[in-house]
Amino acid sequence: MAAGDMEEAPRGRATAEMVAERANVSRVAVSRAFNPHASLKADKRALILRIAQELNYTPDRAARALVSGRSHLVGVIVPDVCSYWESQEIDALTTALQAEGFATLLFKTRTDYSMDEQLLAYMRGFNPDSVIAFVENVKPKTLARFLDRAVPIYVHYPMEGEEEPKGGPLHDRLNVLQRDGIEQAVALLQGFGARRIAYVSGVDKSQANGAREQTLREVMEERGMEPPIVVRGDFSYEAAYQSTIDLFRIGEGADAIFAANDVGAFGAMDALRHELKLRVPEDVKVVGFDDIAQSHWKSYNLTTVKFDLDERVRALVRLILRRLNSPDAPGLQETLNTRLVVRGTVG
Repeated sequence: MAAGDMEEAPRGRATAEMVAERANVSRVAVSRAFNPHASLKADKRALILRIAQELNYTPDRAARALVSGRSHLVGVIVPDVCSYWESQEIDALTTALQAEGFATLLFKTRTDYSMDEQLLAYMRGFNPDSVIAFVENVKPKTLARFLDRAVPIYVHYPMEGEEEPKGGPLHDRLNVLQRDGIEQAVALLQGFGARRIAYVSGVDKSQANGAREQTLREVMEERGMEPPIVVRGDFSYEAAYQSTIDLFRIGEGADAIFAANDVGAFGAMDALRHELKLRVPEDVKVVGFDDIAQSHWKSYNLTTVKFDLDERVRALVRLILRRLNSPDAPGLQETLNTRLVVRGTVG
């Protein structure tokens, strides 16, 4: 059929019934064609989607939400959208959620990791199916006041011997165990003769940073080493760069630097090499944390404790789907571990 002979699409908004009539299928088949997980013959799905495109038809999300009780929206609360780790995680998470039929709503906290209650009220208006809180400062008891059926998910960094929380609003957790990766890093540093280890910290308010520093202290004590020299930072390149200069020019220096994140490790390495004229790893060894994409760049080639980003994202998506399938279940949990990735900054 020539383009000029094609029946014109209706001027008003096309409906599922119009698509069904043109494709000679049921209204239900049209709905199933737009659900990638619904069973439908490939040729029938292709026909429906082609006719839907011709008619400029798209499913009405609001109407579907009224029928199903689900908005297919996931709220994501983050402290930062520009930092390397957060931007890579948000990108991977958004891609995975879209593959499952969800859209992402992104909300950013204040600089102190708290969240404006007006913004929380705004989030509630979208009626999200789930909310992932990457900042522990926005507490479950706070979120619970602004969510209806959604159960929030928190990323948690448990310590050995830590008791499970009791009471409080229902929430799900992704537990990230940091000890294995830190133990491997300290063992490697000690094996290469490092005795004085400096820890370039992250933001004080960060639970991840607090657990990281405490675990490092415990591991070093267990291995008969002196406590780490704590150099205060804020996860940024600039703070780590300046703190490393101060450590060597004002303090007594260190055999190794263990940074709270990879970006801090980059700052420390550049300060050592370009400002202090020290060699990495011959003079000072460096370990980072996260294993962001830039860690394997040749200019850094960073030894680092790895969070497996793909595993993290899969675990978060599983928590969302499990909760939607079992809305009344008690708190759900997924657990991930860390491991050391050895490159060229220790040796």
